[in-house]
Amino acid sequence: QMLDHWRAGCDVLYAVREQRDGESRFKLATARWFYALFDRLAQVELQHNSGDFRMLDRRALDALLSMRERNRFLRGMTVWVGYRQAAVPYTRDARHAGTTKYTIPKMLRFSLDAISSFSHRPLQLATLLGFLISTLAFIAIPVVVALRILGSYLPGFGSVTIAVLLLGGIQLIALGIIGEYVGRIYDEVKGRPLYLVRSRVNIPDSEAPQSTTPAHRVPGRSL
Repeated sequence: QMLDHWRAGCDVLYAVREQRDGESRFKLATARWFYALFDRLAQVELQHNSGDFRMLDRRALDALLSMRERNRFLRGMTVWVGYRQAAVPYTRDARHAGTTKYTIPKMLRFSLDAISSFSHRPLQLATLLGFLISTLAFIAIPVVVALRILGSYLPGFGSVTIAVLLLGGIQLIALGIIGEYVGRIYDEVKGRPLYLVRSRVNIPDSEAPQSTTPAHRVPGRSL
């Protein structure tokens, strides 16, 4: 089936499991959680239940090889390169011998590598929490004033609470700003191409663009 799709003009073919026989409920549940979290956080759309078994045309493979990053989440990288892609469904039989060597720590490492390679949103959590805590500090100010007027104010408690919330919020916002710069540095270090050319029309090879300038935060596209 993959060869048929490739002959029809597809550049990237990936196998999608329609059934996952032989897997425990825990494994199936963690897989669903991973895909749900990845869909919410990542900048690429990952086909659910897709494995690492893929077929790539030469130009798609060359584009994949141009990505110099070391933590290589193959499923996301093949989606990122773009081009014409198609899913090939199949039914995976249960394991006939042995047990899986993919332990929970390995699954957690896999998830962290996948999300950190295609999302900056975890770095932005500090900024969001900082604004939330700072907002609570400003809301607490009139509450403390009202309690003082009503005579039910506990001396020192309100001022200390407001100071802790405000300073904690400012620190988290500052940490989030640092995270934004770290995310941009991470993009530059990965060195993904700014664009990928699918085909050229009336452009000789001598005039074709040769730049492989490191990418910014915008996901790659094929032209």
